Amino acid sequence: MNKNWVLSGFGDEISADLATQLEVMGENGISHIEIRMVDGKNILDLTDDELDQVKETLEKYNFKVSAIGSPIGKIKMTDSFDEHLERFKRALYTAKQLNTKYIRIFSFFMKQEETAEYREEVIRRLSLFTELAEQEGIILLHENEKEIYGDTAERCLDLLQSVNSPSLRATFDTANFVQVKDEPFPKGYHLLKDYIEYIHIKDARLEDGKVMPAGQGDGNFSGLLEQLDLDNFQGFFSFEPHLTSKSEPGGGVEKFALAVKAFKDLATNIKTVTLK
Repeated sequence: MNKNWVLSGFGDEISADLATQLEVMGENGISHIEIRMVDGKNILDLTDDELDQVKETLEKYNFKVSAIGSPIGKIKMTDSFDEHLERFKRALYTAKQLNTKYIRIFSFFMKQEETAEYREEVIRRLSLFTELAEQEGIILLHENEKEIYGDTAERCLDLLQSVNSPSLRATFDTANFVQVKDEPFPKGYHLLKDYIEYIHIKDARLEDGKVMPAGQGDGNFSGLLEQLDLDNFQGFFSFEPHLTSKSEPGGGVEKFALAVKAFKDLATNIKTVTLK
């Protein structure tokens, strides 16, 4: 069985300018974007007129949106949820306007020792988000970010099983698991594989958490790709390089290309996959 793995990425790690983002991504063989920041503004903060300009630019470069890279759920549990709920509704609107069915979300910042205390409230909030998303035909993708409720594979599984909806799936981020010292593969993957619908491409070193290109950290990226192939995964692989640093040479353009090459070098070993 030949499988299609569709490449996407966070273009704002290349440049603030959307046209530059799309141009560079196109040069690297990518035709989808996980859209997050445009001209220094979060995608959810754009006006309707600015969203129209984004659509025009996407059409000009023949790009589609793989997901809204939203910051929903990336607030403290003690911050105003009512205000955040309105922001979530804007995310739903934005996804519809940009013709994507996916919105990335998180499960709220908290201290490690507070996870048991806040569990029920996190599930309540994500259930509400999911109900609203389902009404709009949108699928929410929970990302395992550091220092949120769902930062370990066990707690990600708890959320996904508790909400129990096809409108809440998982974005699997290998580097983020490494950074909280949770094994991404095989452990994390096998716990979550029934829910994984989207993959972030970044690796990390266990010793210091430094983000690395795929295959150059401790996330066992090659093993993950081989298993995804065996499990007949078809879907988006989104580059989130996090490689640009003022202390290192090379800007966003160069670092993004480096991340793409590292992943493609790994993927060439998988003969039944076509990168698109």
